[in-house]
Amino acid sequence: MPDIPAPRPGPEGAAGPLALELLVHGVAGAAPEELLGDPRTVRVTGDSTAAVFRRTADADAEARPERYRGRPVPEVYCWSRLTSGNGARALWLLLLPFMVANLAHWARPPAPAGAVRAVRTYGVLVRITALTLTVLLIAAACEVSLDLFAWQCAGSEHCAASRPWLAVLSPERGGWWSQPGRRLALGALVPAGLTWLLWYLSNRTWSAYESQPPPPTTPEPDEAEDGAEGAAPALGRPGFWYGRRLVARLRAAHTAAGLLTVAAAVAVPVLRYDARAAATAPPPELGRAVQALLAAGALVVLRVVCRRGRTEARADHRLDRAVVTLLPGCALALLAVVLCYACWSRPGWASTGRLPGDFAFGALVLAQGGGVLALAAVAAHLHRRGSGGALRGLGGPAVAMLGCALGGVMTGGVAQWVGDWLGATGGPGSGTTASAPAAVSPGASAIASPGAVEVAGPPVLLSWQAAVLPPLLLVLLLAACWFGVRGARTVRRTAATVAAEYPGARPDRSRSRRIAGARAAAALTDSAPWFIGAVSTVTLLLGAGAVAGAWLSGQVPGEAARHAGPVLESAARAAQDAGSWLVGFGFVLFVTWGRRAYRDASARRTIGILWDVGTFWPRAAHPFAPPCYAERAVPDLTWRMTTWTARTGGRLVISGHSQGSVLAAAAVWQLPPQIRRRVALLTYGSPLARLYGRWFPAYFGPGPLTALHREVDCWRNLWRATDPIGGPVLPDVRGGVDRGVDRGPLADPVAYGRTPQYPLPAPVLGHSDYQADPSFAAERAALLARLLLTGPETAPETGPGPEAEPDQETEAEPERGPRLSKGTTAAEGPPRTAG
Repeated sequence: MPDIPAPRPGPEGAAGPLALELLVHGVAGAAPEELLGDPRTVRVTGDSTAAVFRRTADADAEARPERYRGRPVPEVYCWSRLTSGNGARALWLLLLPFMVANLAHWARPPAPAGAVRAVRTYGVLVRITALTLTVLLIAAACEVSLDLFAWQCAGSEHCAASRPWLAVLSPERGGWWSQPGRRLALGALVPAGLTWLLWYLSNRTWSAYESQPPPPTTPEPDEAEDGAEGAAPALGRPGFWYGRRLVARLRAAHTAAGLLTVAAAVAVPVLRYDARAAATAPPPELGRAVQALLAAGALVVLRVVCRRGRTEARADHRLDRAVVTLLPGCALALLAVVLCYACWSRPGWASTGRLPGDFAFGALVLAQGGGVLALAAVAAHLHRRGSGGALRGLGGPAVAMLGCALGGVMTGGVAQWVGDWLGATGGPGSGTTASAPAAVSPGASAIASPGAVEVAGPPVLLSWQAAVLPPLLLVLLLAACWFGVRGARTVRRTAATVAAEYPGARPDRSRSRRIAGARAAAALTDSAPWFIGAVSTVTLLLGAGAVAGAWLSGQVPGEAARHAGPVLESAARAAQDAGSWLVGFGFVLFVTWGRRAYRDASARRTIGILWDVGTFWPRAAHPFAPPCYAERAVPDLTWRMTTWTARTGGRLVISGHSQGSVLAAAAVWQLPPQIRRRVALLTYGSPLARLYGRWFPAYFGPGPLTALHREVDCWRNLWRATDPIGGPVLPDVRGGVDRGVDRGPLADPVAYGRTPQYPLPAPVLGHSDYQADPSFAAERAALLARLLLTGPETAPETGPGPEAEPDQETEAEPERGPRLSKGTTAAEGPPRTAG
């Protein structure tokens, strides 16, 4: 693409098409008054969650275009409340593993032509892995409510006596609820309630996010899917940001899976007892019917999850109402049948030992590990046939492994902490009891004197999982030390050449090291994939070792290593104790953070930054993940650009900072060609290629971004070497940058020392204050000039401007430069760039 010529101011009386600058802020955001640099702002369109704002003086700009010769009308799209709203957002911390697993769906390698089957297989494997996380969470709730409380503590005279609210369930009272089956039925209400809470959160956000329709003038449908010949970039497909049908179907399947998990947790010990005590059991046909219904329900859930995923070729307004309504309803009815079956009177049944949690949790861990390995095999196959992606195409499996690890730590932490609080006799997961510890198998049925047993604690496997945390943290520490040493060497090497980049500057060792340190710290972002890959690999190996150790020994690590020598025994006990403490501490920290986020808006804003990065993508794998804010933001931006350009015939530059640049690019992708020709794209501090292109190459890799550049001729990207997030968006094959789009690295700081233009020391800005750089205003003006030269001349429609408040001011005011982050106003003088 030829260079954009510098703007040439026309004569005083010349009037060109009105120009609009639509600013999109990045993570965390700010108030519109700060973003626009004016305390008087007015909402042009939108609601309390996301809206477009202007300065009050610019509210009627369309009615008075002569006031805006040579400058655009600034307005800002504020979307920060999509991710940080009221205190209920603190509950999203519970959904962190689901969010990470959902990212794995989008982190697959690019699909070469003819790889449709591999792409579908990848999606199925991710959705099944995500389903295991739902089952794991509900199983952990069953472990706490059913096993630790209803089975162990309520069946122990000492434990129940010390907690009066459990006394009604104690066998000592001999009440109606004292039988183990009825205690299990009562305890099942807690995990069933958790399942309802997940359904409620997903359904509530589904109505607000996934149900935002795209504009009717979106690009023509492209029937080719990923991996097919001639498939268009996915982000340009009309139905990409409209996933209500898939989310509704997956929500029904995961809700049913949660309810079936609760039903199975209640039915298994009841059926085991009935098999041994046929005299007092219900008719055996009833038990066999319960087993058959549970198996059939599981198969139906798997069938629904494995069905073809998203429909992106067009906005699909249909809903699978039979699945959405009947599947959770039937699962709830089956749970009610199981609870009634468990309440059948079984005299002489006493709860001893544990429920069979070791096998259940072990099977889940093995299923997750097998799913990640199968996912890695498919990803490697796609990478061999194509190219691109973090970790040689294994970024998706690595992310899935991290999601499973987070789920294991969070659920195991809850069970360990509750076991400590109840006073498990041998420590969490010890497997010992006050009477006959080894003689009772998990979930066994026995006729024993009431109150003869104590709390055995959670399953042994959870202690093994906790014991692998110290070795994992040691690996993390070693990796951090290695990156630190390498960064220090980079600082020394770079500091020697920093002063030479500023002509006439006098070298200052301290100043050079500070600038070099900022560049080295920013470069650590490029090493993140290998760090995450190492953590995922070690986690997979340690998790497999934990399952093997728990199943082979049947004891906690310290007891299993009793006769393995003093060194190994001491190491095993130290790892077990430290891991148990770390898991408990992590759980308390998690609860404390959530409590603070509920009460403190600033803490909730910090959590919102995490969601800004993690919830950009639609919920294609896990319906209980935090909602995708882009499914509201991208249609908002597309609607705004489409309607404004069609109504006014003017030029529009959409400028996005950080995460806002990703939203801006996604919105431009959705524009019809005739609208896209009147729109320019200005990105700065953009993670489009550096983060999204690396981790999500099928959607933001070199191929899709090059295609976007062909469709959006007017595109500029500003970046700095000190920015840990932003970077060039179109690197060429020689390792440089495409000078048709990228401008940088910009000088940071703008001056090395004190100069007549900068008498005070200039700060290192890094990721912020791009609009303070002189290059920003120059590139924006150049983009608008290019649109004036190449864009179609369309007469604006007559009519009133955007709606404004009744007391708006319309007097002309000196232009105040809008900004997206705190800092000084744009400096005057020629642009300064380095490199």
